[in-house]
Amino acid sequence: MSADATFEKFDPATGAVITTYKNFSQAEVFAAVGAAGLAAIRWNEFGFTARKRVLLKWASYITNNQKEIANLVATECGKPIGDASLEVSISIDNLAWAAKHAQQIMSKQVRPSGLLMFNMKAQVQRSPLGVVGVIGPWNYPIFTPMGSIAYALAAANAVVFKPSEFTPGVGKWLADSFAQIAPFENILTTITGLPDTGRALTQSKVNKVSFTGSTRTAKKVAASCAEQMIPVVLECGGKDPVIVAHDADIKLAAEYALWSAMANAGQSCIGAERVYVVESVADEFIETIVDMAKKIKPGQSYGPATMPSQLNVIQSHLDDAKAKGAKFLLGGSDSIKGAFVEPVIMVDVPEDSLAMTDETFGPTLAINKVMNTDEAIKLSNASSYGLAAAVFSKREGEKIASKLACGMVSINSVFLFAAIAAVPFGGVKDSGYGRIHGAEGLLEYTYARSVVKTRFKIPLRFTTFKRTKLSEKILTLLIKKLYGRRK
Repeated sequence: MSADATFEKFDPATGAVITTYKNFSQAEVFAAVGAAGLAAIRWNEFGFTARKRVLLKWASYITNNQKEIANLVATECGKPIGDASLEVSISIDNLAWAAKHAQQIMSKQVRPSGLLMFNMKAQVQRSPLGVVGVIGPWNYPIFTPMGSIAYALAAANAVVFKPSEFTPGVGKWLADSFAQIAPFENILTTITGLPDTGRALTQSKVNKVSFTGSTRTAKKVAASCAEQMIPVVLECGGKDPVIVAHDADIKLAAEYALWSAMANAGQSCIGAERVYVVESVADEFIETIVDMAKKIKPGQSYGPATMPSQLNVIQSHLDDAKAKGAKFLLGGSDSIKGAFVEPVIMVDVPEDSLAMTDETFGPTLAINKVMNTDEAIKLSNASSYGLAAAVFSKREGEKIASKLACGMVSINSVFLFAAIAAVPFGGVKDSGYGRIHGAEGLLEYTYARSVVKTRFKIPLRFTTFKRTKLSEKILTLLIKKLYGRRK
């Protein structure tokens, strides 16, 4: 690949070329990581207070230029400007939270040394990894990668960011904006390019990779990183359920479930894709949500499919559901109109259909009736995914939530765990592993170092060739006294 290689960025609604971006070669990626490695040493030496000042200044810069970046997000994704602005706002909040809490969360901890080692001082220190490679998605091109970038930077790492080829401008804007306030170069670098650029990042000398995208691609990223012994954070897809209990606020449940499923054209890994509603309230819920959905207008309420190939996935799911007997209450297998997908609501969808097992990533919603919440929980957990869920119940929300096999649950709400910077974001099973956001998100980009120190000498010495039989006898008796009497 030549040094001046480029690729085109297309308008998701029209397919017209918007502009071109640099397509970084493997050699250029390796060089960027090498430069970041040197910057990481200086950034770590900068100290918590100075890093906090820089990151908060960056948050201020993004805030003061929010309209500019929101317009870029809207243009590259095709989403409404209001959705783009909301995404930017939540991103800024995460950046500020990470900056303010890094020192406290990474502070060294004194641990009890126990009776056997009573003369020792024990502590755990947290150190940055060095260079973190972040591979971002196209559906939320600033919010999602910021959950890795901000926390990695706050933890004293340098970052090399590879944005999606569908939203390269947002990634470039982030690095350019940080450069406006950075104390020196290469703390945050953006490398734009096609999939080979991301692959090169996983083959470089980065110390960790944080990836967001499909489960299929995540497995390839993990496999590539494994060859280099690079640890990974994987935030993958979901088939997120909504449970509507008998005591739910039906209008609220319908309103939120609909928004969760349709917002951003359904292109949300934490968006609702299937609803399990208890029979006693099912008819009311279905009638309410269908009436609400009829008012949604593609091109106004949400934009086009950002990635054209996703339209084939959506079509295959709709065709499969129809063939297996699902009933369409709104829309149907003919709901794809060019780059846009009209709202689709299905009921009585077989659990083995693609619309219930695989991530659709479109403005579609499958609704099935259940006898009770126990059945809803069982069906929710039967999925190979385990990212997020929503529960609507006036009295049993927390009880139901505690039984769901997923990383995040909203009770009588949707999405809001993503807007609370203090709580971790991530999933289980095919939805990935590792966490961004919160204390857990900061610690993801550090490693633990155990340090023990002799406080005072004692006659008993165990780690020497001069160890005596008396020492061994005392150790054995002490262990027996501490733990041998339990039955």
